[in-house]
Amino acid sequence: MSEKSLDPEDSKIITLARAVRARNGTAEGAAVRDETGRTYTATNVDLPSLKLTAVQVAVAMAVSGGAVSLEAAALVTDGEEPSDEDTAVIEDLGGAVLFLAAPDGTVKGRFI
Repeated sequence: MSEKSLDPEDSKIITLARAVRARNGTAEGAAVRDETGRTYTATNVDLPSLKLTAVQVAVAMAVSGGAVSLEAAALVTDGEEPSDEDTAVIEDLGGAVLFLAAPDGTVKGRFI
């Protein structure tokens, strides 16, 4: 499945996640869309004292911006499935669909 076969809004968050991952040269890029349609993008944080997945950072940014639920989320990574932490944080805000995509935009799966 490719980005082209998705709803345009879902394709958009995959594109945003790909762009932030490429721009920052990180292992993961994520984007989430909240209940009002606002989007938040993030990459993973890998510091000696702080390790967060890209999805965790994007969700934290959304919550900090006032979001109370999510419509959708996207994770771009070489991995084959989201981490337990990723699915847990998405479930905390209502269990929106989480699209997992390869760096080329190919959708590898839908979770939650």
